[in-house]
Amino acid sequence: MEDWVALGYLLSAALFIFGLKKLGHPRTAPFGNQLGALGMLVAVLTTIFSMQLAGDAEWVLIGAGIALGSLIGYIMAVRVQMTGMPELVALFNGFGGAASALVALSEIQKYIDGGTVPAGLELTVTMVAAGLSALVGWMTLTGSLLAMYKLKGGVSVFGKWIKTPTWGPSWLNPVKVLLVISVAVLIYLSIDDPTNTTYLWSIIGISCLLGIVLVLPIGGADMPVVVSLLNSLSGIAAAFTGFIIGNSALIIAGSLVGASGLILTFIMCKAMNRTLADVLFKSFGGSGEKESLTRTKVGSDADEVAMMIDGAQKVIIVPGYGMAVSQCQHQVKEFADLISEKFDTEVKYAIHPVAGRMPGHMNVLLAEANVPYEQLIEMDEINSEFPECDVAIVIGANDTTNPAARSGEGPLAGMPIIDADAARTVVIIKRSLSVGYAGVDNDLFYMDKTMMLFGDGKAMMTGLNNAIKEI
Repeated sequence: MEDWVALGYLLSAALFIFGLKKLGHPRTAPFGNQLGALGMLVAVLTTIFSMQLAGDAEWVLIGAGIALGSLIGYIMAVRVQMTGMPELVALFNGFGGAASALVALSEIQKYIDGGTVPAGLELTVTMVAAGLSALVGWMTLTGSLLAMYKLKGGVSVFGKWIKTPTWGPSWLNPVKVLLVISVAVLIYLSIDDPTNTTYLWSIIGISCLLGIVLVLPIGGADMPVVVSLLNSLSGIAAAFTGFIIGNSALIIAGSLVGASGLILTFIMCKAMNRTLADVLFKSFGGSGEKESLTRTKVGSDADEVAMMIDGAQKVIIVPGYGMAVSQCQHQVKEFADLISEKFDTEVKYAIHPVAGRMPGHMNVLLAEANVPYEQLIEMDEINSEFPECDVAIVIGANDTTNPAARSGEGPLAGMPIIDADAARTVVIIKRSLSVGYAGVDNDLFYMDKTMMLFGDGKAMMTGLNNAIKEI
């Protein structure tokens, strides 16, 4: 019967791998997500089966856990808006890390109570793996919770909105290193005296503090990198725990999440021209001083923009977080359909890797509005098309289109951007001329060829669509 358990875990691991492969393209991503969910179901059922074989299955607790977890997951998935998806992902990362750390903690508690080393491992190996699982897992939990509140912009306490601070003096970096060293020392001490729970609880406490200290200085502009990194850490914690309990499916799944999350983290860093060390040890975006606005720009109206778009042969839409905030992706899709049918205009979407608050945020929003996948073009591929573009429509994007990134100076120096300023005409839909998270004024707003539609994204796109219909 044990062969069936091994076969179940093998099938689960295969589903995880194939599911991850399918997630590499928007068209196949839904199927990949289904494969991953099926893999997790197989892993859970296999684990229950192995517990039944060992005579350890507590069916009431198992049933209650599955029912409660499924209900919570369903409610959260149904209620979350697309603007809240980054916060939900950050929260799930934290829960994943905490779950792994709790399993590792329970195994160590079994040893303390009965003296049996989990999975037949050497005691030294077990304590090191448990310590690392605690470090990564609890650090992921507190860091993810803080990241979630940073993405929300704050927390409501007794009806009063408290903004989440971004605070990171230079002396905080040595503190981070000191905390890591402290955990390493405590893990070493726990090897000699594994029954001393003081070491274990000290590791948990320091790890929780480390998660807060790591994320606290990081501003909004770096949040895509942070979410990706925390996702990787949750997988690493799971892999450590799988090693402790001898569960191959958990090791494989955790390794896949850890490796893919780390790869994505470096992709995000490259897209922002920043190293991971800069993200973790140098505050950026929301923590520094913001430039004062000294220039003004006269706004246009929807009728002017509609008349200008009339006859345009090529239009490129540049979505940003403002589109997510206003939930206007459906109006954007309607706009693209209108000008394609009415003016026979070619429409494409320019997607910046870090637009939004998590990797792929714009792709998810536009996919929800049924935008054809072939129209979603990555930054590196579409930038060369802007010189032949008649109109670039920028919806709620700021830093990702700021020409200041090419200057080699300031917070945005060297960051690859969408070349919207190369288009013949630029239309920017934005509430005001306010700076982005990097705190840098955007010269694109003030160019002679730029038309500003000041207001909420959904209201402006609705007005623009109505104006186009009347032409």
